[in-house]
Amino acid sequence: MPELRDLYDKNSNKTDMTYYKGDVIPDGYYPMVVMVVIRNSNGEFLMQKRVESKGGDWGVTGGHPKSGETPIEGIITEVKEELGLDFSNEKFIEYDSGCDGKDCYKMYFVTKDIDINDISIQKEELSEVRWFSMEELQHMVEHKELNDNQISCFVKVCDYLNNN
Repeated sequence: MPELRDLYDKNSNKTDMTYYKGDVIPDGYYPMVVMVVIRNSNGEFLMQKRVESKGGDWGVTGGHPKSGETPIEGIITEVKEELGLDFSNEKFIEYDSGCDGKDCYKMYFVTKDIDINDISIQKEELSEVRWFSMEELQHMVEHKELNDNQISCFVKVCDYLNNN
């Protein structure tokens, strides 16, 4: 059965409207997308590779909160589902949010040292996870090896990190 999700207005306020994954979204309403950039104490970023049937591209952990979840609860759920990790006690920093005409979004940042061997990937969604250096990610951005959403996420987190 498809997941029930909440809809938001253009100011990222949750409305009383919901939809099922795959439904047409009514005009003036937006789904919420949440993403988290995880960086370790070595300055490396955790990236995950989607399975080929989902595009096969590299990106950060993210998704859509289920109906009734706050965006923070949604990203905790996504980390648990996709990586098998409990982030319920992590300190998330929201470094960007808004609505872009298609979706509302919230981007989070967290610093956490994770042993790759402790990750249990969701095999239906992911084929691999690994740490990337800033230089490797910049190379991927320059060569368009990340999709536009991931490039935007990476550029915005770099701006945040450079200014804080």
